[in-house]
Amino acid sequence: MALLEIRDLTKHFFRLSALSRVSLSVEPGELLGLIGPNGSGKTTLFNCVTGVLRPSAGQVFFRGEDITGRSADVVYRRGIARTFQLIQLFPEMTVLDNMLVSGQEKTGRLFSRLLRREGAEATARALALLEFLGIAGLRDNLASNLSYGQQKLLDFGMALMSEPQVIMLDEPMAGVNPTMIKNLVAHILELNARGYTFVVIEHNMEVVMSLCRRIVVLSQGERIAEGTPAEIAENPLVLDAYFGR
Repeated sequence: MALLEIRDLTKHFFRLSALSRVSLSVEPGELLGLIGPNGSGKTTLFNCVTGVLRPSAGQVFFRGEDITGRSADVVYRRGIARTFQLIQLFPEMTVLDNMLVSGQEKTGRLFSRLLRREGAEATARALALLEFLGIAGLRDNLASNLSYGQQKLLDFGMALMSEPQVIMLDEPMAGVNPTMIKNLVAHILELNARGYTFVVIEHNMEVVMSLCRRIVVLSQGERIAEGTPAEIAENPLVLDAYFGR
C-alpha cells in the first residue's frame, strides 16, 4: 500500500483551475520529484495535501486514512511535514528555540496555538539534528542573524523535529549557493537512506535528475508525465511544456 496516495485532486480558484484531477502515489522510503513550469500547480498540490488549502474535489490518503480537507495541524500530527517556498522561521527566537517549537502555518499566518516540545528528549533531538545539519554551533543565535543558506538548513531541521513519515520540500535549493546545494542534497540522500520518504518540488533540473528516482511532471494543473529521470528528459510532452517544442 502506498504511504501517500492522491486521487483526482482538483482545486479551483473562482473560474481558474489550478489542479485538475491529479493522481499520484508515494511509496515508503521513496524520493519523488515533482516538477513543472511556474504556475503548473505544484505548490497548490502541496497545500491541498498538507491542509493549507481545501481541495475542490478528489481525495488524499495517508497510510490508508482519508485526510482530505483535514487541517494543517492534524496533517502535521499524522506524520506529514513540509517546508515552504518562503522560509517559515521565528526570526526573534534562537535557532534552538525554533527547533523546539512545533507548529505549522496556514495561509501565511501562524496558528494562535503553538505546540512547544519541552524537556530533555526534545532538546536532545534538536541538538542532534542541528549537529547533523552542521549548524549546532549556531544554537544560541537568533534566526534572523543567520545567512539565507543557514536559514534553509534550520527550516529543514524544523520539519524533521516531528519525526515525520513524509517530508514535502518546496524548492529547497532556491536561492542558495552551489556549496549549500551539495550540502542539502547530501543531507536529503542520507536521510532517505535511513528510510525517510520525500516529495521534492525543485526547479534545479540537475538536482532533480540526480536526486530523484521517479519524477512526476505537472503542466497547467494537470499531470502530463511520470517516469525515471532518463524517461522524463526525453519525454516530448515535458519538453513541450518547458520549451514549447
